[in-house]
Amino acid sequence: MKKTLLFIILIVTNFVSAQKDTTGIKAITFNSEFSYKMLDQNQDLRKINILLNSKKNGLLKNNNLIIGTSLISIIDYQRSNTDSKFGYLMRHPTSSNQIGKDVSEAVIHSFQLSATATINRWITTHAELLYSPEQSFGSGTITDLNRNQIQLRKAFAVFGNLDKFPLYMAVGKMDAPFGQMGTVNPFTNSTMWHAFGGLGYGAQIGYNKDGLHAKVMLIQGGAQFRALHVPVGDATAVPSKLNNFVADLNYKFAFNKTNLKVGASYKKGGAYCQGFPVFHFTPCEENNPEYTFYGTLDINSRLIIMTSFAKTFNEWEGTFNPTPPLNVFEASKVSSLSLGAKYNLNKVGNLKHTLSGEFSDFRAGPNGSPWERQNQFVFGYQTLVNKAAKLFVEIFRTEGYAPLNWISGSADFDPFPPGTTHSDRDANSMGIVLGAQLTF
Repeated sequence: MKKTLLFIILIVTNFVSAQKDTTGIKAITFNSEFSYKMLDQNQDLRKINILLNSKKNGLLKNNNLIIGTSLISIIDYQRSNTDSKFGYLMRHPTSSNQIGKDVSEAVIHSFQLSATATINRWITTHAELLYSPEQSFGSGTITDLNRNQIQLRKAFAVFGNLDKFPLYMAVGKMDAPFGQMGTVNPFTNSTMWHAFGGLGYGAQIGYNKDGLHAKVMLIQGGAQFRALHVPVGDATAVPSKLNNFVADLNYKFAFNKTNLKVGASYKKGGAYCQGFPVFHFTPCEENNPEYTFYGTLDINSRLIIMTSFAKTFNEWEGTFNPTPPLNVFEASKVSSLSLGAKYNLNKVGNLKHTLSGEFSDFRAGPNGSPWERQNQFVFGYQTLVNKAAKLFVEIFRTEGYAPLNWISGSADFDPFPPGTTHSDRDANSMGIVLGAQLTF
């Protein structure tokens, strides 16, 4: 760890000493194209890469403070074959918010406010606030104050200049560089992201040159914000050490007008490590590592095909319920598969039209178990206006209902009687969502 910290210090020193331009903010500006890329919540989630490439390609000027906002409003309708069980994860599936077999809404899905400071050619900071009652972990309905909070979703400092040096570093609260968590669809996140997309405090070190991109992120231990968890000390979830990490390697092949990116990642500790009964952020006895393989094929910037597969190394102990009759189902490893494609109907003009479709799943139990799987099919159409505003419609179907909390049941009568679970592999739902993502 001491050698790693020394290496980080040397990188920062090199970046700071090498820069020759002035330091400080000289102007407050708006850049809708850049803000759209940074605040898009489901496409290209490696925002540090977007920031560095935007500086390299001249989209960002030095010594500027860029302010951005993004608002997503939606109207949707869903129908389930099972009372009050909807597996669509763009709204947390709880009985506090979805009652009966038919539900509908017209709401603000989320709002973001960001500030990006290009201190100089080598140092940039980015921070964003998020309001998201639909996917908040707060209790109650979407009108409850516990779900209507504003949080600092991401914030990090980036040290790097890809024009001058292939190494870079970032420190703060950020997405873990694990796999390919973006989607081809305009609004709906893939089940892959819900299952394995990590968010936590840490430090990244990356190398990016000639199509090769390698990255390592040291992550604060304990239970982080999303899908990152290793025990610290005596099986506590208190984040008191940098004892988790993610490593990622990908390479982009370019030939004619076609690009192919392939990659793989390793995560020391993900979310699937708790014993029975399962509840978010509770301590784990041991970490459960994860791996993923992924690829993206881009043909002439018209047809884009994405695929990913991720899985835990070990069984998730909490998926075994020791109480009859559910004790017939053994503990299972957790996996997810995603496969999607989108086709850009036009490449030029102020309006860019795109068709998309994707399948993704979450598998957490053996065949026939109530928590076996939760599949998702999405078909979408979007119109991108001036590279910064998006109008969209999606049709979706989910198969299975397997919320992470109490996925295999509970140990006493709170919240379910022993030997029962709210998971249901036969609960299916269908829906349609219309919406707009407006970025400034």
